[in-house]
Amino acid sequence: MEKGKKQNSVNKEETVIKINRLYKSFDELEVLKNVNLTVYRGENVAVLGKSGSGKSVLIKIIAGLLKPDKGEVTVLGKTVDKISGKELDELRLHMGFSFQSSALYDSMSVYKNLAFPLIMNVKNLTQKQVDTAVEEALEAVGLEDKIDELPADLSGGQRKRLGIARTLILKPEIMLYDEPTSGLDPITCAEINTLIIEVQERYKTSSVIITHDLTCAKHTCDRLAMLIDGAFLKIGTFEEVLNTDEEQIKKFFAYNFIQ
Repeated sequence: MEKGKKQNSVNKEETVIKINRLYKSFDELEVLKNVNLTVYRGENVAVLGKSGSGKSVLIKIIAGLLKPDKGEVTVLGKTVDKISGKELDELRLHMGFSFQSSALYDSMSVYKNLAFPLIMNVKNLTQKQVDTAVEEALEAVGLEDKIDELPADLSGGQRKRLGIARTLILKPEIMLYDEPTSGLDPITCAEINTLIIEVQERYKTSSVIITHDLTCAKHTCDRLAMLIDGAFLKIGTFEEVLNTDEEQIKKFFAYNFIQ
């Protein structure tokens, strides 16, 4: 694949995430208001919006970390807030969650950060199988030579890559990225954007990418969902959303630089 070039392999006949009439409030603050979204097999959907628009709340509801007030979220055919704790744990094995902070174990080496979730969730693996899985995940994110280092010895971009590798170790069907380029310099942002595309192509993942970074959205998404004040004002390709007549969306784009 040409580096950074988006290739489309979306199967619109198969839905992996379905969000229907979703509402979420905290006390008197309405965060999500009648949110609807469908994510298809093999599709990257970027949810774009300014800070405080409800993006992170949405991804936490998808992952079952928060419960909605009203509405329904279905992931791989399971209604997330209606299944048992055991079923939710099993469903999460099919979802990779790349946290904004990378959520690494600072006292563990790069190898142990990857081996730990694999050993905890997949029983009866041989040491050779664990080693092979760790090496494959590190190769996928370009960190093969960092296997014995500690997270503290890595750059911000390398820590992001390691966080993504740790989600890939279980070969998830769905990737959930929470602000994957936050706090990174432009060159490292471009590298992470390319990595997101490569993960989609190599692992055939479907992804929701939470971001306020227009460049990230432009280069990684098949479709873009524009979240303004807790509701999607426009869903479509990046160009379709960019060219809308909706004033609030035009203002958001006007104050951001697009490469």
